[in-house]
Amino acid sequence: MTHDFKKAFISGVERVAAWSDILDEINVFPVADGDTGRNLVVSMTPLRLLNEDPENIVNRLLLSARGNSGNIAARFFSGFLQADSFATLSDAAESGRARAWQAVNKPVVGTMLTVFDELAEFLKKNQLEDKNEYVSQVIACLEKATLSTNQLLPRLKHAGVIDSGALGMYIFLESYFTSLIGRQDNLIPITNKFKGFLEIASSFEEETEAGYCVDTVVKVDNTTRENISTLTKWGESVVVIEHKDYLKVHMHTDNKEEARKQIESLGDVVNWTDDNMDSQIQKFKRQGKQKAIHIMTDAAGSVTREDSNNLNFTLLDSYIIAGDKSLPETHYPRPELYKTMRDGVKVSTSQASEFERHQYYERILAQYKEVLYICVGSAYTGNYDIAMEWKKKNDPDNRLTVIDTGFASGRLGIIAIATARYAMISDDSDSVISYAKRAVDLCDEYIFLDRLKYLAAGGRLSKKSAVFGDMFRVKPIVRPTSDGVKKVAASHNRKGQMKFALETIGEILSPHSSSLIMLQYTDNRSWVENVVKPQITKLLPLVEIILQPLSLTTSVHTGPGTWALAFLPEL
Repeated sequence: MTHDFKKAFISGVERVAAWSDILDEINVFPVADGDTGRNLVVSMTPLRLLNEDPENIVNRLLLSARGNSGNIAARFFSGFLQADSFATLSDAAESGRARAWQAVNKPVVGTMLTVFDELAEFLKKNQLEDKNEYVSQVIACLEKATLSTNQLLPRLKHAGVIDSGALGMYIFLESYFTSLIGRQDNLIPITNKFKGFLEIASSFEEETEAGYCVDTVVKVDNTTRENISTLTKWGESVVVIEHKDYLKVHMHTDNKEEARKQIESLGDVVNWTDDNMDSQIQKFKRQGKQKAIHIMTDAAGSVTREDSNNLNFTLLDSYIIAGDKSLPETHYPRPELYKTMRDGVKVSTSQASEFERHQYYERILAQYKEVLYICVGSAYTGNYDIAMEWKKKNDPDNRLTVIDTGFASGRLGIIAIATARYAMISDDSDSVISYAKRAVDLCDEYIFLDRLKYLAAGGRLSKKSAVFGDMFRVKPIVRPTSDGVKKVAASHNRKGQMKFALETIGEILSPHSSSLIMLQYTDNRSWVENVVKPQITKLLPLVEIILQPLSLTTSVHTGPGTWALAFLPEL
């Protein structure tokens, strides 16, 4: 595949990531569980690795695909990846379209399948003469197809939205085609193109949906079509993808145990995930709104997707690369990462591209009147400089405020969570910004490492020092600052770490104030929750303690066994 086509695929994935929150917000078909954006981001991430053999990418798509939309999209891309020139676009789109339709037990028009149909038909009927005009016509065709989903599916019409999966494919394909002709600077915000179809009508009410959303991969021997068809008895929204010796199965079922039993009769289960749909629907229903100003922050702070959903703020991901697997950090399975690190596999982090970050900025300013970006410290990444450079060129009305907090991990996380809470009750954007700045000045954090070898693996410590440190059981205690991470103490065991933590917060926080403490864990949640937390509660009975996973960006450098303590005195 040529460089231009690789770049086009990657740009499409990056744009979907930036606009994925909107896809979640309008996700009502087949059920309103608010996960289409998340599922597409996870499912399409293998397309970032196009330097590998295309067959390997298809295998990764199969294993990564999540949800109804993600599995159908993965099947489409297994064919569309054949496009490596304008001349092969038509055949690749037809191959992808056919595979996507074949994967669905009960195909439904008014979904992304309609977008694939229109793409394939357009490319088959229209000859390439002028590339710019050709791409403009393709995009117009795809826009019309996406808008048509509102009329094709009664459920979408009732909700007043377009299909989220179809919109996800439009976002990808528009970026893909404009990248091929070098016109991505002219991309129009999705909120402008589909105005009036991106908010669910107040009259729409989703009923409770019992059951589970199941995704599984099965290694099979001689499975017949008859065997596969029996799966439809055990669920709805069934998608089955056959690839070599594997089956990828997606379904909604109210009996996951029986469904698993039937699936296991087909072969060996390689991977299995199930999400409670009722829980997802309830979360989708109760999303709140910030009043005067929208908060955005980096996932390098110890904040989760659940936090962003509950407090309605936007998260910008970095990427975790472990061996040959790469995922946005808030989507990477934590237990898997820590096991990978303990097994000695090389793990690293990388920033999102400037294009992806610019798309995030564009999206939030298109959605919200004012935005406060609580940014990871400039000593750690270039996020602040990139945001300010974009702001100079694209924010003439000064609607985006960017604060360089100077921090990452828990200090960044506690500032973001406290400010987002305040923004939920404040009608004054200036007051929210002032609150965030006071939080930056007052918060602090200590990180307690278990082993030094992970710092050495990331180049932050010599291997010789790490070996001797671990040999003598030295456990450093570090404090992230705006100038980088500083070592402040060391201990030989957890008891010594606990003593340091309790003495430090006992000196700084008043036992009579309602301060906020963020306790962070890696693969040691039970110990942090059942040993550390009670000790702090005993010392400071009035403080609020929130338990959070340490950001994976930090975890990659500090390793399993690390825990951390961030705190914010009462403002």
